[in-house]
Amino acid sequence: MNLPNMLTMLRFALIPVYIAVFSTGNLIGSFAIVVAAGATDILDGYLARRYGQVTTVGAMLDPLADKTMMITVILSLLIAGYVPWSAGAAIFIRDLGMISGSAFFHFRGMKTVPANWMGKLTTVLYYIAIMFIFFELPFAQSYLWGVIIFSFVTTFFYILLFVGLNQKEGEAAEACREEEAEEPVSVKETAPGGDVRQA
Repeated sequence: MNLPNMLTMLRFALIPVYIAVFSTGNLIGSFAIVVAAGATDILDGYLARRYGQVTTVGAMLDPLADKTMMITVILSLLIAGYVPWSAGAAIFIRDLGMISGSAFFHFRGMKTVPANWMGKLTTVLYYIAIMFIFFELPFAQSYLWGVIIFSFVTTFFYILLFVGLNQKEGEAAEACREEEAEEPVSVKETAPGGDVRQA
């Protein structure tokens, strides 16, 4: 396992730590853990691209770690009354759909779209929204709804990228099959005297 993937796994490990700290009512400590998770998200992506360590497993686990952490944080704020149920439902529908869809298509052998700038920007905007909520700023709820709308827009583009990526893969596979079918088949003939010659 390379370093970027280890940082992604660390993000998963921070989830129960966040739950434990938030349950004590320590909002500042909880927010610090969220910031740490966000830092690992930025760092693992940078290292993977910088040193050519982008892997199929990492491409699937990175957005999964982001969404799992985000769902955990939003759920905790929802239960504590910091986030309205309508906003929580919109976030869960979008993120659970993305998680289940990515896992389903990955295990069916289809290509999943690796983390890109749209997904990273959405995550950063969510972290900013969470910061506003933790510090109970008056415009926090309005900002959160703006981020939710933006996340659905990026999901639409993600679907377009997914369809295009797998369409290209399918066309490439079909082209390979056609080339193999068109290759001449060698025929062996038996020459007089029992010698075998290639036709």
